[in-house]
Amino acid sequence: MFRGIYHGKQCHAADIPAVLARARAAGVDRIIIRCFAAGHSPFRFLFLAYGSDLVCLISRFLGLVRRKVTGGSLKESREALEIAETDGRLFCMVGVHPTRCGEFEESGDPEGHFQALLALAKEGIAKGKVVAVGECGLDYDRLHFCPSDVQKKYFKKQFELAEAVKLPMFLHMRAAGEDFCEIVSENLHRFPGGVTHSFTGTSEDRDKLLSFEKMFIGINGCSLKTSENIEVLQGIPAERMMIETDSPYCDIKNTHAGIKFVKSVWPSKKKEKYEPDSTVKGRNEPCLVRQVLEVVAGCKGIADIKGLSKTLYHNTCRLFFPQDLDASADAQLESELLSIGVCEKNSRRH
Repeated sequence: MFRGIYHGKQCHAADIPAVLARARAAGVDRIIIRCFAAGHSPFRFLFLAYGSDLVCLISRFLGLVRRKVTGGSLKESREALEIAETDGRLFCMVGVHPTRCGEFEESGDPEGHFQALLALAKEGIAKGKVVAVGECGLDYDRLHFCPSDVQKKYFKKQFELAEAVKLPMFLHMRAAGEDFCEIVSENLHRFPGGVTHSFTGTSEDRDKLLSFEKMFIGINGCSLKTSENIEVLQGIPAERMMIETDSPYCDIKNTHAGIKFVKSVWPSKKKEKYEPDSTVKGRNEPCLVRQVLEVVAGCKGIADIKGLSKTLYHNTCRLFFPQDLDASADAQLESELLSIGVCEKNSRRH
């Protein structure tokens, strides 16, 4: 869709630069991009974390301070790394999506396939580009792509990958809460933290995920469709949450339960009447993460949306870019020490 292609038909020119420019103007500081094919979108924007200036609104991949490219298979993980190397602000993940786990056995050498993933992850880490293992997990809504026993086997295997490279995990859980949480529970010692993205589970699923100290929950438009979804959201502490778009899908529609809280809107045109300065009707994009923020704040009764955005930004950096927090803390400490020194000098003068 970001290439202007809908259902195999070219409706307008590729407009990724315009999409990224809109996101930057909206306050997006950094973006996670996923390359995913075979029945899925070939180019998807995932986690977004707002910068502190929400007046001009800017996210976690855009701002574009940094962007993350995620892979759905070994081949796409390689492609993701290649894309990430084209820009100093791009980052990526290495891993296999649950619906693609059949590729381990289809390769004829599952262990060799795993070792290739491990080698790619190490290569990307050495280049300063790979920041997580994923997207991996369980998807029982799409068993026609890969049976549950194969999904479970290679979900478990990818904890070995996370342990070997000491990176956080980007996780997928769809209609598989019990098995997913059981596997995560068995492997908590093997990874430093993770986020279960595009969460649509029950309150029981939520509470189980929150019982894992190192787990965050990712919220997008698909997480906000029904009144039941909203009730589940209200039980997620802001300190354990991230927001995302998962565009070009998962936008917030007029039929969604939280639509009344949406305040930020952009001009839009049908794809057949495309204009570069407008969004495309029915196509989600990174700038619209602001709407997710507004619905989350409204549903949780949080008036301080800027404070909420800072918390969510901190959560995202804490998991994927902890060095940013260390640098920020060092700068703050240095500033405080300098301030104390000035105060001491002034007191001596008096």
